[in-house]
Amino acid sequence: MTDADSTGKGLQLRTVICSPCGILGYGFPLASFEAAMREKPDFIVVDAGSTDAGPHKLGAGVGIVSRRATKKDLGILLYGARELGIPLIVGSAGGSGARTHTEWTMDIVREILGEMVWNPKVAVIWADIDKVHIMEKAAAGQVVKMSPNVPDLTEDSLDQTNGVVAQMGAEPVMAALSQGAQVIICGRAYDSAPFAAAGIIRGHDPALCYHLGKILECGALCAEPGTTKDCMIGVLEDDSFVVYPTNPSRACNPVSVAAHTFYEKDHPYLLRGPGMLLDLSACDFQQLDGGKVRVSGSRLEETPYTVKLEGARQVAWRTFVIAGIRDPLLIEALPQVEVEVEQSVREYYSDIPADSYKINFYHYGQNGVMGDLEPETSLPREIGLLFEVIADSQELANTVCASLRSTLLHYGYPGRKSTAGNLAFPFAPSDVPFGPVYAFSVYHLLSVEDPLSLFPIEYSGGMA
Repeated sequence: MTDADSTGKGLQLRTVICSPCGILGYGFPLASFEAAMREKPDFIVVDAGSTDAGPHKLGAGVGIVSRRATKKDLGILLYGARELGIPLIVGSAGGSGARTHTEWTMDIVREILGEMVWNPKVAVIWADIDKVHIMEKAAAGQVVKMSPNVPDLTEDSLDQTNGVVAQMGAEPVMAALSQGAQVIICGRAYDSAPFAAAGIIRGHDPALCYHLGKILECGALCAEPGTTKDCMIGVLEDDSFVVYPTNPSRACNPVSVAAHTFYEKDHPYLLRGPGMLLDLSACDFQQLDGGKVRVSGSRLEETPYTVKLEGARQVAWRTFVIAGIRDPLLIEALPQVEVEVEQSVREYYSDIPADSYKINFYHYGQNGVMGDLEPETSLPREIGLLFEVIADSQELANTVCASLRSTLLHYGYPGRKSTAGNLAFPFAPSDVPFGPVYAFSVYHLLSVEDPLSLFPIEYSGGMA
């Protein structure tokens, strides 16, 4: 759409994007969404994925949120898109964006559309990458690690990987929009790409589009008070964009928006993505009335086009126990007690290879988050102790964890005045078999010549 500019001297390009929440299924107040729809957005765009929680969701093929929560959010968004006649774009379907996650999301979409008796043109953009293709590209030197800590890519590790996805850029989403898709379900996508696509296809500066996408993909996290569970509006203009929440209990300010610009980056103001480097060092954040902030000065440099590959494989099995400790004598002696308890268990199972399992202890309330980096060293009144066994099989993890728990429960320590149990368990049974443990086996960059070549698009439905 075009509007008269603030001076009345002409027309400027203007595109309004609604971001309902940080991840599809997190939820949002219906009143906030209704307020967003009154802003007459041109697109509804929502991110549905993340690797923040590690490799488990990708490796296990399960969603970040429940089916019920996903359907609840999707139903509201689809009705809103139909009412305004605007596209709905979902990025990183199902959380990790692999085929199983995307098909899971599409099942929900089809179910809702059937209830709505609506037959829009739906585009599904797949993000799964063939393993043979990856090895061929690796042999040609076109696959590199994201960091030195990433394991080497080998045929064996790739064979054990439960599938590989690539983060698509804006181009596949723009291709679907150019074909008139009304509902676009993306496999794994660079988080800000679906938002950026909505602006770029309408002629906006890609730098502004990607920067706005960086802010909107987390919902109202850039507002105060911040949350991923509320709606945001982004308005792209000729040389800037404006962001604001639709919930009157929240507001944006230059600090809150600038702070979110720095969020989740390895460099304060440089952000790399598929085929681009976003430079935010010259950005200006201007406070406007109504809890709005105008952002300008975003710059983008084109770079050789690479996409991030993600893959996970099962590496072990886990069993864990949560317990409370109140005795100050045990809390003080706990590090040494844990060493002795582990030694006792390993001696008992001397017939089991030592490297077939690993024992970890975590003290919540005493360095449980920061570990050795914690500057506060005073002893707490109580701690929540979590210990886990990671082993080659679930049976072995269960066995070792049970022995670890029973040994620690009754272990004698200097000054002990009671023969009762050392641990207070909040649950019965105390031992929790977690199941498979996954690790990233693919966390690499793949060079590509055509941004569309890896991401096939399938269409269904039609105008309704």
